[in-house]
Amino acid sequence: MPAAAPSLSRQNSPLAAFHDVGKRFPNGVTALEDLNLTIRAGEFLSLLGPSGCGKSTALRLLAGLTSPSSGNIEWNDRSAAREIGFVFQEPTLMPWASVENNVRLPLRLKGMSGRAADLRIDEALALVGLSEFRNAYPRELSGGMRMRVSIARALVTQPKLLLMDEPFASLDEISRFRLNDDLRMLWNRLGCTIVFVTHSVFESVYLSSRILMFTPRPGKIAAEFEIVAPEPREGNFRTSPEYGAKCREVSAALASVMGER
Repeated sequence: MPAAAPSLSRQNSPLAAFHDVGKRFPNGVTALEDLNLTIRAGEFLSLLGPSGCGKSTALRLLAGLTSPSSGNIEWNDRSAAREIGFVFQEPTLMPWASVENNVRLPLRLKGMSGRAADLRIDEALALVGLSEFRNAYPRELSGGMRMRVSIARALVTQPKLLLMDEPFASLDEISRFRLNDDLRMLWNRLGCTIVFVTHSVFESVYLSSRILMFTPRPGKIAAEFEIVAPEPREGNFRTSPEYGAKCREVSAALASVMGER
């Protein structure tokens, strides 16, 4: 797989943009209203906000899994719209298939087989540290390992854009910290764009190059934060004064947004 650490100039190049996007469901719920945001190529962007504020809906709109009720999504890189990996909150693995065959699934759907597919699977499993578990079945893995399989399955197509919908929410804190560290490593190594949905201020500050905070439903952008820290960002960043100060800033903004509604 390509290895290219994201540069600051690359992160300033727009990949896609939401223009006055709204989403209203048939049951009458308006999830998003006048949503305007830009995704920069190569950045790690977190969407932060309370439950039900439309973060996951925005992710599904970006993936093309649903359509806006109003407004539009503009792609500056049309190829990125076709080269998307999606990691859901639950791993959604096929229980009857081995780790290798779960990761192989998107390649089969693309019609890729043979040696080329095998090499992609080898690379994806190595990236998430599961090469030795390729023949294991989901029931034999911990929750954190199952999520690694899900990430490998998303990476095996070598996407330009990786969408992640609260992938670590159900994990214990130790597993979550470890996967946060590994995800940062993968982002630095691969140079892809990541859009990450989370409820956690602490997770968003640790992972992101930028955070967009959503209002309660109907969701729109209430605040934006740039996270500047030395790269590669490692575990000791969590105990730094800079991290603590940024967490307090983001937490205060979130409390203010919640208090306005």
